[in-house]
Amino acid sequence: MKLTETVQSGDWKNEKHVPVIHVENKDGNTMINVRVGEETEHPNTLEHHIQWIKVFLQKEGSKFPVEIGSYQFSAHGEDEICTKPCVHACLSGTYSGTIYALSYCNIHGLWENSQEL
Repeated sequence: MKLTETVQSGDWKNEKHVPVIHVENKDGNTMINVRVGEETEHPNTLEHHIQWIKVFLQKEGSKFPVEIGSYQFSAHGEDEICTKPCVHACLSGTYSGTIYALSYCNIHGLWENSQEL
């Protein structure tokens, strides 16, 4: 079995594990926001949480995506501190291509989404 066969996807409006991608070109920069649980909030407890989000850009004409950032969430209710699975990245310049986001839930596994630029 390949890893890609285990990656899940879906409509983020109905599935709280799918990372939602918002991209805006502003002042010559590419602003990327990714959040898990935009319509229906994902739990952030010690028992059930998003552990990480990774964001990639595959420029138009490029063979492979490039990792933009890897974001680890560590506070899942310890001492009543909880992180929300939401990340922001800013790239200098504007691009054509595809943004990919992966998120990992400790119970429900690996989820993906993409957005064309």
